[in-house]
Amino acid sequence: MRKKTLVLAASLLLGGMTVRAATRRLRALRSVAPELRSPLLLVPVHLGGPRTLRLLRRVPAGRTRIAPGVAVAKGTLAARGEHPPVDVYVYQPSRRSKPSGALLWIHGGGFVLGQPVAYHELASRFARELGIVVVSVDYRLAPEHPFPAGLEDCWTALSWLHDHTEELGIDPGRLAVGGDSAGGGLTAALSQMALDRGGPPICFQLMLYPMLDDRTVLRHDHAGTGAVAWSPVSNRYGWTAYLGHTPGPDEPRPYAAPARRDDLSGLPPAWVGVGDIDLFHAEDVAYADRLSEAGVPCELLVVPGMYHGADTLFDGKVPSMTAFRASMIDALRRGLAAAR
Repeated sequence: MRKKTLVLAASLLLGGMTVRAATRRLRALRSVAPELRSPLLLVPVHLGGPRTLRLLRRVPAGRTRIAPGVAVAKGTLAARGEHPPVDVYVYQPSRRSKPSGALLWIHGGGFVLGQPVAYHELASRFARELGIVVVSVDYRLAPEHPFPAGLEDCWTALSWLHDHTEELGIDPGRLAVGGDSAGGGLTAALSQMALDRGGPPICFQLMLYPMLDDRTVLRHDHAGTGAVAWSPVSNRYGWTAYLGHTPGPDEPRPYAAPARRDDLSGLPPAWVGVGDIDLFHAEDVAYADRLSEAGVPCELLVVPGMYHGADTLFDGKVPSMTAFRASMIDALRRGLAAAR
């Protein structure tokens, strides 16, 4: 009786979803680690088209708290060639040994959503705990601005950061790049671009469940991943919007989908963190393995029962996600220290 009541409640919560569909939803949630379950997961959100995108963009970005002792300033970087000005947020801790390291942070959102203000807490935490400067870039989003617009905005921010190291009290040899989801994919692409263009030098790349491979859209069997949070439907829309076309067997443009790059040698040391029920699990593990095979030091952390973005909900609330975030910060600490 209790099971039927739960199914009925879920059905009502899902806005008219059938009992059978609600049962399937509850079954999918069994793969989620018990401490990471939330009523929010009962409501599937698929980013399947422009209408859903408009609705999601109307939701106000949650401005997270800024860590004590960290000053934040918003600035606008000058236009570069055919590329427009780029807004950035610069985080500086009150206590910092100069010259310090720095991190260029790239937010997630499937290439179509996201704002830096939602990452105030994380960006300022990086700055405070590591004693570094953090620059968070507000890059252009698809589908209005498909590839390479967003990546070029990240390049503008990286170039500005490198050109102003003396002014900001930064060691130019200790510039790291990091991001989550689509921001993790842009981190990988930016690292490849910097290598090919001969700099600015990047000493470390930090990738949280990165969105790396458009070919995941072509797969039909996801081995149980992607049932919670970022789904195959959302992934197809995100990649299609970003690339300007539906993903196919070939994508000749360098950096569009960083996992397609053949030679990964010479890239900066990396950290990759992902859950084993995240849709990006297979592509992230494959990329981390290929980095290691290419001689690039790469630490891979896979968390059982973790779905896409679970750490944003449960950091500081459950041990696994607190440890996940701590591992990420420790990896960045080591990466910046090794570049001294």
